[in-house]
Amino acid sequence: MTTGPLQGIRVLEFTQIVAAPFCGCILSDQGADVVKVEGPKGDPHRNAGAVIPGLGKRWQSLNRGKRSLVVDLQSPDGRDLIYQIIPDYDVVLINFRVGVAERLGIDYESLKQLNEKLIYCEITGFGSEGPLKNRAGTDVVGVAYTGLMVGEAKVDENGSPVGITSSSIADYCAGFSAASSINAALFHREKTGKGQKIETSLLRAGLAIQDTNVMREPVHDAVTRDAMVEEIATLRDNKASYPEILAARAKGRGMRAHFRSYYGGYQTEDGRFLVLGALTPATRQSARTVLGITDDHSDSPDFDANDPASMVAAQNLRDRVAEIILTKSIDEWIVELETAGVPCAPVNIPEEMSEDPQVVALNIMQQLTHPITGPQQVVGPVATMSETPTAVQSHAPVLGADSVEVLIEHGITPELVEKLINSGVIGSAQ
Repeated sequence: MTTGPLQGIRVLEFTQIVAAPFCGCILSDQGADVVKVEGPKGDPHRNAGAVIPGLGKRWQSLNRGKRSLVVDLQSPDGRDLIYQIIPDYDVVLINFRVGVAERLGIDYESLKQLNEKLIYCEITGFGSEGPLKNRAGTDVVGVAYTGLMVGEAKVDENGSPVGITSSSIADYCAGFSAASSINAALFHREKTGKGQKIETSLLRAGLAIQDTNVMREPVHDAVTRDAMVEEIATLRDNKASYPEILAARAKGRGMRAHFRSYYGGYQTEDGRFLVLGALTPATRQSARTVLGITDDHSDSPDFDANDPASMVAAQNLRDRVAEIILTKSIDEWIVELETAGVPCAPVNIPEEMSEDPQVVALNIMQQLTHPITGPQQVVGPVATMSETPTAVQSHAPVLGADSVEVLIEHGITPELVEKLINSGVIGSAQ
């Protein structure tokens, strides 16, 4: 029995890869019954990096807590089957390329005719309107287009752009946004009885988390943005290298340089890496006290961050902080910095985090047993709730594991189910 706030809510997923599957995970953790519709060959992400065919580790993490219904949507009988069951669903979640849903007959306008209270959430790369609406949008494309890639300022050995390799950040942010909007739409429907269509995209998500960089404000821009953008335009016209573009942007953002001495990573005496996270004048002053720095006045009201001499001094300050941090072990620094109230942390690797004492204390990892892969630990719900506890409902499904059960629940007779299996319209692992 599920206990989350969405208990009793039914979600039908037409999803693949990351963004919408992650949204489905959130809804499942909150108690919704999430049925993932897959084609006969399954979500193409099933085999990404897979050791066991069809059960790639990342696919499992993004599809835990769901049930798998295999339907050939290219078949008229498969489409009719979806039409038969759609009145029983509260939410449809989809992230196919623009136009695919219409071609398959599972677009909002088609399904709304069968279920007026349906909440239909579509995640795309670039939105459903505009000159780029038909362009495919994977995470790295969204990260590049929105400027997130430049913000990371990473280059490969050839000086070419490198994205955010640790996480599909645009995908996950779009998934979070979709889940939040679906819950808001469910609340609105509770009050009004009306369903609606929700749209988000990697473009929207990528811009949203760069709010101040994308925002336009003429007074601030005249000081910090406009000259930098003009210089980059000139560099592009002259076919400048990517590192040259990054250098121009960094120079244009130089007014933040002093603050970064207390907000960034350093190596410690024992070979570990420490991050300082002092963002306020008070915590920066505490950091200076711990580090023994008495001649930095960058928080003074008359400090001119745009003065070229200040920018040079900022780099010198950062070099000086690096030398100081090298004199003690990471444990020594953490004790001193935490005692002074300075935000700080060791730089951990994610593969070790399942055993981290703080993670264990919060019971973030949840234990599951998969019928094929055996015992596993997965990252649990992103939030806990006192009155309607969230939880991972189950392991990720084998392809077609729930087809028969799901269809019979919706009133499809066992005889018809068997006929559809034999004709290849639906697939079943049973």
